[in-house]
Amino acid sequence: MKLRIDHKSHVPLHLQAEELLRNLIADPQYADGKFLPNEVDLARELAISRTTLRQALNKLVYEGLLIRKKGIGTRVAESSVSSKSKNWLSFSQEMKARGIPIKNFELHVSWAYPDEAVANFFEITTQKKVLKLERLRGRPEGPFVYFVSFFHPRVGLTGEEDFKRPLYEILEKDYLVIANLSKEEISAKAAGKFIAGKLEVEPGSPILFRKRFVFDQGERPIEYNLGYYKADSFVYTIESRRE
Repeated sequence: MKLRIDHKSHVPLHLQAEELLRNLIADPQYADGKFLPNEVDLARELAISRTTLRQALNKLVYEGLLIRKKGIGTRVAESSVSSKSKNWLSFSQEMKARGIPIKNFELHVSWAYPDEAVANFFEITTQKKVLKLERLRGRPEGPFVYFVSFFHPRVGLTGEEDFKRPLYEILEKDYLVIANLSKEEISAKAAGKFIAGKLEVEPGSPILFRKRFVFDQGERPIEYNLGYYKADSFVYTIESRRE
């Protein structure tokens, strides 16, 4: 693959380098654990400083797309999907931003009576039906996550929406509901028979289980989401900053 930086472009050099590195990562020549050219050779080929190149490399290491080992080199991370907790994007938007193609294997919409956990979160009774959205999603070659979402009746969803669109885009553009705050609980558990069947793993296999509680700008509850992830296909990254 021919690598080239446009030194006359208004786009900063480190951003151009980052885009080139993303293209390298997507190239079958470097996919799934292959080492990139060493920094000295790569910086020389691009006619940029190693500092500029490292700025681009560090961004992709942080995103989990590259793995760097001192004295060994930088290689492409094997194909697991990474998600950051500090990232207000829907799953579709986040995967698109990372260049990861996503396929919907199943999509079911229904109206259901909430259990006590959902009803208590929404502060409604268990006798009031809520919209339930179930989605089995993953790469084209197979599913790796099963989502179950419940929505507060106040949001106004009818069930007729095109849920192939990004969820938070639907809420914001169609219903003027802005998802502003997310609180999450993450744990490991063994897959039951139902979830194992969805994710195409053996019952009892380890999975990542995430509860997400989503609030609007007034900190009113709008979504109760459960996510079941294949443990060998997904990495959940948490960013913390000391104040």
